[in-house]
Amino acid sequence: MRVEYINPFVEATYNVLREVTQVDVKRGDLYLKNSSIQIMGVAALVGLAGDVEGRVLFDMTKETALKVVSIMNGGETFTTLDELAKATITELANMITGQAVTKLHELGFKFDLTPPALFSGENMEVSNSMNVEALIVPMELGPCGKIEVNVVVRERL
Repeated sequence: MRVEYINPFVEATYNVLREVTQVDVKRGDLYLKNSSIQIMGVAALVGLAGDVEGRVLFDMTKETALKVVSIMNGGETFTTLDELAKATITELANMITGQAVTKLHELGFKFDLTPPALFSGENMEVSNSMNVEALIVPMELGPCGKIEVNVVVRERL
């Protein structure tokens, strides 16, 4: 996996999370995983196509999702993942991937995105069927918790 593909997603996640949550965002240690990934509870999945193929997954606990949703909606308290909460997490994924893809376009790469798909529940996993290791980038959001950015990208064969 080329670092040129990954850095824009890491940078965009950091920038957007800092902007929308107004909390101190800290990037944790990156790690690779080549097997299925257990979802923490709420995940937004965006597919990538064009010069490369793959996906970006924004994974978090339900508690983290609700805290981020509350902040993004002016401090309104959310206790369930209702339609507004789901739309907010989907919009967060759109904001991050949009910024990353803009940067990639500036670097000469051509990407198309699928609309984010939102998954929530317990005991779910995402399989990695592309035979490419997933790069996991944890983002610590202080009192909000943690969002892991899970990127699997390979050049189109």
